[in-house]
Amino acid sequence: MTLRIGVIGGSGLYDLDGLTDVREETVSTPFGDTSDNFIIGKLGDVELVFLSRHGRGHRLNPSEVPYRANIWGMKKLGVSWIVSVSAVGSLRENIAPRDVVVIDQFIDRTKARPSTFFEGGVVGHVGFGEPICETLRGILLKASHEIATNVDVHDRGTYVCMEGPAFSTRSESNLYRSWGAQVIGMTNLPEAKLAREAEISYATLAMATDYDCWHEGHDDVTVETVISHVVANVKLAKDIIRAAVPMIVEFDAPSPQSNAMAGGIMTDKTLIPQDRIDALDIIIGKYL
Repeated sequence: MTLRIGVIGGSGLYDLDGLTDVREETVSTPFGDTSDNFIIGKLGDVELVFLSRHGRGHRLNPSEVPYRANIWGMKKLGVSWIVSVSAVGSLRENIAPRDVVVIDQFIDRTKARPSTFFEGGVVGHVGFGEPICETLRGILLKASHEIATNVDVHDRGTYVCMEGPAFSTRSESNLYRSWGAQVIGMTNLPEAKLAREAEISYATLAMATDYDCWHEGHDDVTVETVISHVVANVKLAKDIIRAAVPMIVEFDAPSPQSNAMAGGIMTDKTLIPQDRIDALDIIIGKYL
């Protein structure tokens, strides 16, 4: 079976040097439409499955992104690893715009997003103490150090995920700094939680675009500032992904999170509604 690696981020990531046999695929899910069609292409013997998180043209705000549909669709397509490329605001002086942070922790400040597949008659609990796949994180860190020679690469960092779409108040930004967080964004949760429930190894390549609004020596974050840095970050992200793919291939084993839900289904199997069994078969069918 061909190894499939998912990439979730901006639509600019699709244009990857060396990608061949590119095609689009639509996936119908029990959780509604995905953000966009999936773009699938080959890089050597590996297939990369790209998804524009906000839809091409950036049509969906962070709260509107259909996270469950997106991750279910990745699972349906046979993806076992997901690289999340995310624009973030820096909460630290030493993390400058255009720096790379290879995240290892999250703080969830979202409040209006479905965050689990397990509801409506089936209850499941998954371990999330270490929310990033450390194997994939290590690969992205190594690839970043090899490729990102003109910016700083930061090993580990806590990502605060806020609801948005408005940026933080100054007081909020300083609160998150007092918690010891390194960056802030609007999209990686519940995405990472759902990937864990779907038994997909997930890691975040965070690309700093601004200093949020805590830094009084810099202008408050603006859309124009963010966009200019996002554009500059796209090529770097693509180069890091291209370098990381052979390292993932070298792992040559099931992804580390491939059995994350083992023992996690709490509901009596005889009581799980058939519609939940059907919807979640690709995730928990092997346990039922």
